[in-house]
Amino acid sequence: METETSEAQKQNANATAEPDKSETIEQKIISLAKTRPKGISDKDLAIELPDLQPVQRAQIINKLLTQGHFDLFKQGGSLSYRLKDPSKTKVVKGADNEEKIVYTIIGEAGNTGIWIREIRNKTNLTPTQLNKILKSLETKKYIKAVKSVAASKKKVYMLYSLEPDRSVTGGAWYQDQDFETEFVDILTQSCCTFLNTKATEAKNCKYGPIAVRNMAFVSSKDVHKYIVHSGVSKVKLSVEDIEMLLNALIYDGKVERILSGEGSNMYRAVQPLLSSPGLIKAPCGICPVRGNCSDVGDVTPSKCQYITKWLEGEST
Repeated sequence: METETSEAQKQNANATAEPDKSETIEQKIISLAKTRPKGISDKDLAIELPDLQPVQRAQIINKLLTQGHFDLFKQGGSLSYRLKDPSKTKVVKGADNEEKIVYTIIGEAGNTGIWIREIRNKTNLTPTQLNKILKSLETKKYIKAVKSVAASKKKVYMLYSLEPDRSVTGGAWYQDQDFETEFVDILTQSCCTFLNTKATEAKNCKYGPIAVRNMAFVSSKDVHKYIVHSGVSKVKLSVEDIEMLLNALIYDGKVERILSGEGSNMYRAVQPLLSSPGLIKAPCGICPVRGNCSDVGDVTPSKCQYITKWLEGEST
């Protein structure tokens, strides 16, 4: 009798211990996934949990997938599991499986978004099904559609909480997919004004031309600070935005750039050493037969139609 009672107690103890063991394994899998944000494969689980049978492993993984702890995706031809962001898990709670799949694919695209064609290729859903799901997710404010400057008639989808990447919106220089030419011109002129002011101030230096030149250089952060404080722009600009403007001025020959000792870019306004002489501005400066031009003969200023047109243009 005592033997039967003892055996029953052992069975009961094993029965109660089994769930605890299962819970411990689930926690181990979740902890392992936290250390590998790119995902874990079934092979990884087999190595880390060698005592766990394949059937048991599959049951626990399926349970974690059902509970919404993991995203399932293909990596290198095999299935992998990636731990979900807890906040995202709550967002899609109550959605059906197809909505969850579409939501996951859009989430993986990040703030660069994903075209509807790519979503359709990854899900194999029909256009009607996919449009219905996208509309549902948009209505629930889980995702949003953003127009891309890369294609005026196309939209990319991304999670509702994300700020679109500048490659999608075009950054500060675009408004509703239109390039803001006047806005860019004003900012460019403001950059020139600041750099010219610094160059003028540097001329007061009494330590020689090299010191004057060095004092005229400023960093892109300095220019950015000036633009922000001036209130010229109502749009939030980054240092990278300002560097784009400065680079355009370099190509125009109005700004010079060097590297500082710390490896950062420094800029200063530059002026041509000599102003263009009048002869260069006139047609004579590029005339291929100017060497034969004289007061007499066939090639003479009084008979030149090009200089006549140029003078008439000057007079108007």
